[in-house]
Amino acid sequence: MKNNKESLTKKIKAFCSKYRDIIYLVLPFVCLDFTLQLIGSEIFYFPLFFLMPALFTAIWLFLVLTICLNLKRNWCITIYSIALFMAFVIFLTNGVYYSTTNNFFDFSLLGLASEGSAYFLDAILNTKVLIYVAAIVFGFLVYNAFKYLPNNKKTDFQKIGIGFIYFFIIHACLPILYGPSNKTLTWNTWQNAQNVYLRFNDSNKSFTITGLYEYTFRNFYINFVKAQEPENDTELDFLNEAYSNIEAAPINAYTGLFKDNNVIFLQLEGIDNWLLTEETMPNLYAMQENSINFTNHFSFYNGGGSTFNSEFAVNTGFMTPITYNRNAYTFNRNDFSYSLAKLFKNEKYDVNAFHMNSREYYSRGINYENWGYDNYYGLKDLELYLSDKYQLDTELILNENFYNLMFNRDEESNKFVHYLITYSNHMPFTTKYGVCRQLLNKDLDENKITKQEMNDITEEGCIRRQAKETDDMIGLLLKALEDNHLDENTVLVIFTDHYLYTVSDEEILAQYKETSNNLINHTPFLIYKKNLKRVNVTDVTSQLDILPTILNLFGINYVKDYYMGNDALDGKYTGLVFFNDYSWYDGTCYVDNGEVKNKCDLDKETLETKNNLVDNLIKKNDFTLKYDYFKKMKEQLNIVEEKDNY
Repeated sequence: MKNNKESLTKKIKAFCSKYRDIIYLVLPFVCLDFTLQLIGSEIFYFPLFFLMPALFTAIWLFLVLTICLNLKRNWCITIYSIALFMAFVIFLTNGVYYSTTNNFFDFSLLGLASEGSAYFLDAILNTKVLIYVAAIVFGFLVYNAFKYLPNNKKTDFQKIGIGFIYFFIIHACLPILYGPSNKTLTWNTWQNAQNVYLRFNDSNKSFTITGLYEYTFRNFYINFVKAQEPENDTELDFLNEAYSNIEAAPINAYTGLFKDNNVIFLQLEGIDNWLLTEETMPNLYAMQENSINFTNHFSFYNGGGSTFNSEFAVNTGFMTPITYNRNAYTFNRNDFSYSLAKLFKNEKYDVNAFHMNSREYYSRGINYENWGYDNYYGLKDLELYLSDKYQLDTELILNENFYNLMFNRDEESNKFVHYLITYSNHMPFTTKYGVCRQLLNKDLDENKITKQEMNDITEEGCIRRQAKETDDMIGLLLKALEDNHLDENTVLVIFTDHYLYTVSDEEILAQYKETSNNLINHTPFLIYKKNLKRVNVTDVTSQLDILPTILNLFGINYVKDYYMGNDALDGKYTGLVFFNDYSWYDGTCYVDNGEVKNKCDLDKETLETKNNLVDNLIKKNDFTLKYDYFKKMKEQLNIVEEKDNY
């Protein structure tokens, strides 16, 4: 064994001696790349020593050295110096920006440079110490590296040319090592490295799978070089027509009812309508007496990632595209100037989101920032949990950090909007592991159940126990509002992300609701305020109607046509929910494949009108997102203003 170690040591020494010059020349570049990879390891998307970033870095350094080592001395020094300078600038830019925002720098941000200039000094002061340590080490390595540049008398263009050929071939083949991309739209597309590389719209995930140099090159390529999808004149003409007659939101009896109140959007994971009973969820059940209850609400399932789809719909007023393959969380560069967060911030609200999961999951961090939130807080990001306790909804309130962020506010603080996302009623629904197992162990320790009772619990029993955990959190939330004197002026907007499609025993659902068509998407939605008189709204609603309804209740001016849904409390509201197969429901008639599927009185002309309406709504939704139409409208407006000034 000793001889083997000595032999390996000799081989390493021999290798270092043979390639000493190259090692010293690449070390400054490796120092910068490794430092940012080390900082980015907290993203927890790919491990620090993931092979692909190293391979990409190696091929880029191969290209730089191939050029430098085969140039005349003066040109070699010049090119090497330029490469070092550029590497250091992009390193420092990413280091400073990540320290401030927890996101790596994206070239698309250059258009916002003037807005961020006021915070430049603060950003420098708050930069991670490791960045400055690496900068000092880099300077030392650069000083030594110049001693090992070759003293060529002439340039060898043939070797440089061959090096370029090798580079392009290897660089083109490397992405294959990420594995295949998803061919269909799935909830976890964001976890697929090949999809991340191809789309390259999430700066953090993109950086962790490519490294500093490939990230910089590809990010620049995506932003400034890659050919955009050709615009379709027919689709753009449709959008121009759809947005040609802009109407302000109508004023009605509910306009401004909650003006200047605080608001908590409470998005419930998997709380189906049959769970909203006095026995299973007593707190939420009781709150209906002081709520506007939307009894015909549907959280439609479409695309991959139903939970985030609802977040997207409620925050932007749009939904995952139906006519082409894009997840909602990939639109994080689109302009959403009329989002929930931005309109409330215009009214001097603090707007923050809270969830148990990290900011990287579904790319929530970058999406919530794009929507205009001040912060996205994840329990897993704020502190280290040694167990799965963070999966329990009560922890959203019991966690001291979260509690202080939500409720400990001084009198001078702004009004607030909290977007709170629960988790506990998530699959699996089994006594063997997961949230149900945690809760049953807790009940067992507290002598609320026996070991035998625990073993006898069915899948439905787990669902109800997990739903009760969510309800216990709601009880803690109400108590916290009361303790902090916020209960009199805080509104709770409570809705479910999706029905319980994750249940394995479909007979459970069949006991409680329609399961043969899309009406299975029926879920709870209510707007609660202490001492509010109960109102039942029977018109059909969906996630798309939540934002315009809330904006009107808070007296916030908005453009009706900038949203897919409508104010469900307006006297002229006619409810309609549509699904990803173009079927739709208006509260009376369920239509699938253009035909009425239930007993209702609907004449042919009205049927055709509503079929066309659904078709046009889907087109408007999908094309608006596809062409980033709100950004396009802004650009057109600026052009008009410039012409007028001229």
